[in-house]
Amino acid sequence: MTLAIVTGVAGFIGSNLAEALLKQGDTVIGIDNFNNYYNPRFKYHNVNALKEYPKFKLLEAEIEQVDWKTLLVDVEVIYHQAAQAGVRASWGESFRYYTERNINATQVLLEAAKNSPSLLRFIYASTSSIYGNAETFPTGETIAPQPISPYGITKLAAERLCLLYLQNFAVPIVALRYFSVYGPRQRPDMAFHKFFKAAITKKSISIYGDGQQTRDFTYVADIVAANLLAASHPDAVGEILNIGGGSRVFLSEVISQIEAIICTTLTKEYLEKARGDARHTAADISKAKNILGYAPQFSLIEGLTREWEWIKQLY
Repeated sequence: MTLAIVTGVAGFIGSNLAEALLKQGDTVIGIDNFNNYYNPRFKYHNVNALKEYPKFKLLEAEIEQVDWKTLLVDVEVIYHQAAQAGVRASWGESFRYYTERNINATQVLLEAAKNSPSLLRFIYASTSSIYGNAETFPTGETIAPQPISPYGITKLAAERLCLLYLQNFAVPIVALRYFSVYGPRQRPDMAFHKFFKAAITKKSISIYGDGQQTRDFTYVADIVAANLLAASHPDAVGEILNIGGGSRVFLSEVISQIEAIICTTLTKEYLEKARGDARHTAADISKAKNILGYAPQFSLIEGLTREWEWIKQLY
């Protein structure tokens, strides 16, 4: 069994990943600072599910404050999921949180990782936001990154730092570029969570733009599966891999599917397009398929239904 660290363990993806690791018998040290970017009660709710496992240890701290030399003894895999999330919030005065939590924290973790003799894999959670308005669809990893948000810039900078530590110190890096993740434990500021909650509270939903933007929506269990593959496959080290859901869908189509699931017509309020939002995203996942054997298992309708069941329990 593996000893793993999951940063951002109380978050949407981190908590799902940690639970999958614990279920397969691994020991997990989870790190989270429980910041107030969104209501921390959601994070504590996520972590409570993990505390049921005897092989889980929680460390509530900033990454920069951790005694990494001591903590990394015998650790074999680092899943670096922690980040300051959110495209729209990354403008203005809050940008410093993005540089601190996305770039500085990653550099601190890489510095510690370069001196760890037991470390077999360092998996960095990257994002499709680094592509911006990509030149081609579906978008492959060789397309030049052109981020159009401050958030995307900080995530790309951290990804490049990872590659530097691979090249100079042989840190066994794998970078996974996630595309529009959804599912149970999704953050309350994310679209599907807000849409489902609006159905329960009988409020209108806000749509930025005309609803004709497209996304490659990826169910969280497929993201988790990609992480597990990246941690175990010998050919993954040094690779940057797109992790998508396998299909590009109009936002308006997704809303129609949500309405069918909840048996309710949502009241829509159309707002001006948000700064930093890409018009379209679509992942070419052939590289992840070839190297990892990755293949998304969950259809959009199945994933949305599972998120709806979770939302109903939450509210």
